[in-house]
Amino acid sequence: MNLQNNQYLSALRLQEKLLNQTTPPPVAGQTPPKTEAGFSFREVLSREAVKNDDVRFSKHAKVRLADRGIDLSPEQINRLNEGTQRAGAKGIKESLVIIDQMAFIVNIPNNTVVTAMSGRDTGDNVFTNIDGAVII
Repeated sequence: MNLQNNQYLSALRLQEKLLNQTTPPPVAGQTPPKTEAGFSFREVLSREAVKNDDVRFSKHAKVRLADRGIDLSPEQINRLNEGTQRAGAKGIKESLVIIDQMAFIVNIPNNTVVTAMSGRDTGDNVFTNIDGAVII
């Protein structure tokens, strides 16, 4: 944090300072600005996306996993990731991924498990709002 006259900036003054900064818009064909580490924001974002390709679990899905006593092994999570990648390769947006009698609804663009069910919780085995399924 910058110091002025050996005092911290107030939140309001810091906000004003940040809001009044002007950054020139990018020019076509110009290299994007680099971060302090020497990488552009786009480079950092794409590297992080590749590095973290594991599915995430929404808050709702985490509650369902806990309520239904579903505990996934590392091998099952790997298979869930594989099913999610397969669904994405086929252009599926909302997928049902079935692993070992467990069903997961996965939002493929966000790489996020939306809900999870064990075999005994699937009820009448009707799944809605999906456009594809992967059985692993």
